[in-house]
Amino acid sequence: MKIRDIRYVTSASRLDEMPDTGWPEVAIIGRSNVGKSSLLNMLVRRKKLARISAKPGRTRTFNFYGADDSLFFVDVPGFGYAKVSKATRHQWRQQIERYLRDRSPLRLVLHLVDGRHPPGELDQTVMYLLESCGILKVIVLTKMDKLSGNGRAQSIRRVSRLLSERGMGTPVVASSARTGLGRAELLRRISRAKKIGVS
Repeated sequence: MKIRDIRYVTSASRLDEMPDTGWPEVAIIGRSNVGKSSLLNMLVRRKKLARISAKPGRTRTFNFYGADDSLFFVDVPGFGYAKVSKATRHQWRQQIERYLRDRSPLRLVLHLVDGRHPPGELDQTVMYLLESCGILKVIVLTKMDKLSGNGRAQSIRRVSRLLSERGMGTPVVASSARTGLGRAELLRRISRAKKIGVS
C-alpha cells in the first residue's frame, strides 16, 4: 500500500460532527503519550502531519486525516490522561466508546501499547472494549527501538501470552516511529482492512 497524498481534514468531538464521506477509517487508539501521533507520522512518512507533544492528553478531539481521497486515519483522544477533571475523562471515554461501537466506516483499530512495559490495567480495559465491539484490530507495540532484540521478543511474547490467556486472537506488531519498524506490516493490514465492505 502506497500513500501518495495525506492531509488534515477536520476534527470532531462527537459522532454527529464527523465526516460523512463514507471513506473507510483506521483508528489509532491508546493511552495518552503512547505515541499515536508519532505512529501516524511514521506510517504516512510525514514528520509534522500530526502534532506531537511531550504533554500527555494533547489530542482532545478525533482528528481526521484523509489519505488519497479514499481513506481516513483517525487520531483518537488518549485514554487515561489524569490532568483533566473526572467529568472530562468520562465524557471522552463515552465518545470513544460510541465511536468504536457505532461508527459504520470504521474498518480497523490500531491499539497502541508501550512495548517497554507490561500492558497496564487501562491497556487491558481497552483490549476488552475492542473485543466486545467485534472490531478488526491490531496491537501495536510502540517504542520498540528502545529495547534490545531479545527485549523485543520478550515484549511480544508477554503481550501474546496475555491475549491468549484471555481468549483473544489479536495480532501483535512491533513498531518504532523512529526507525520505521513495523511500517510495512501495518500498511499491509490497513490495505486489507480498507477493502472490507467494498463491493
